[in-house]
Amino acid sequence: MAEKAAKQGEIPVGAVVVKDGKIIGKGFNQRERKQLATKHAEIVAIEKACKRLKSWRLDGCQIYVTLEPCPMCAGAIANARIDTLLFAAEEKTSSDGLLQSILSSLRLNHKVEVKRCEGKEDAQLLLQNFFKEKRKKSSK
Repeated sequence: MAEKAAKQGEIPVGAVVVKDGKIIGKGFNQRERKQLATKHAEIVAIEKACKRLKSWRLDGCQIYVTLEPCPMCAGAIANARIDTLLFAAEEKTSSDGLLQSILSSLRLNHKVEVKRCEGKEDAQLLLQNFFKEKRKKSSK
């Protein structure tokens, strides 16, 4: 999914929602193509999973993401009642603990387990190469 985003000129982030070992929703960043600020990979994957299950509650689901989710996506993950978030690469500014603060907020009545998953190096390389190419093109 992340590679698909990169091929379309989008920041290469992909996400899949899994239930009972089966992918029920997948998405990639589409902000540029759709010109919608909310078209992050996680949101797209969550929307597709909800549609497939015919429910906004994604109990018993996991979401796998190539990059640590932003605050908007973290909120969507919690509000969709997803059980577990697994991400590969950390956001470069993640040392502030914002993701954990959002997902463990007392305001939320659902808690999401957060884990790291495989693919960190691949995800980082894809992101680094994407931005390297962008900088190259903008300097011409």
